[in-house]
Amino acid sequence: MATTAPVSAGTDAYIGEVMLVGFNFCPRSSASADGQLLAISSNTALFSLLGTIYGGDGRTTFALPDLRGRAAISEGQGPGLSSYRIGERGGQERTTLTIAQMPSHNHTGQVRAESSVIADTGNPAGNAIARSTQLIYSDAAAPTAAGAFHPDTLVINNNGGGQSSNNMQPYLAMRYCVVTQGIFPSRS
Repeated sequence: MATTAPVSAGTDAYIGEVMLVGFNFCPRSSASADGQLLAISSNTALFSLLGTIYGGDGRTTFALPDLRGRAAISEGQGPGLSSYRIGERGGQERTTLTIAQMPSHNHTGQVRAESSVIADTGNPAGNAIARSTQLIYSDAAAPTAAGAFHPDTLVINNNGGGQSSNNMQPYLAMRYCVVTQGIFPSRS
C-alpha cells in the first residue's frame, strides 16, 4: 500500500543516529552527514551528544560527521586489529607503493651464455657469460681457458611507472543522514 505522507526521520529515531537512505536527500528532522557546521543554539541536544568530535569551534558551532567518500567503521579495537577512536579519519583512495612497502620478492633475468665466445673480463660490455665448466672457444683452433663469471653485478632495471593505483573496495554510493530531532538517547 503506497503512502503520500512526507518522508521524515520520525519520532522513533534517536538524535545523533546516522542512517543510510537510497534517495538523494535527507528526510525531515535529519541533515546530510557532509561535515556541515550547525549552530549550537539551534541544536543543543545534538551538540550535547556530538560535541566537537567532528569539528566546529565549540562556542557557536559544531560539525556533523563527513561521510562523503568514506566508509564508516566502529570505534574501538577488534581482536588482532588496530584501535580507532570515535571521529578518527584515515585511509586514502589511491596509493603509490614505495620500495620499502613492497614485499620481499625476486626478479628473473636473462643472460646469454655461450661456449663459442672468448671471455673478455677487461671489457665485458656486450659479451656473453661463459658457461661454468666449459672451455671458451674463439675463431682460432686452440681453446682458451675455462670460462668464469665476470665479477660485476647483474642489474635488473626498475619496472612500473610510479603511478598510483586504486585502493578502494567495491562500493555503492548512497546518502548518510544524521538525525537532528527525535528521541534523546539514554545511556542505560
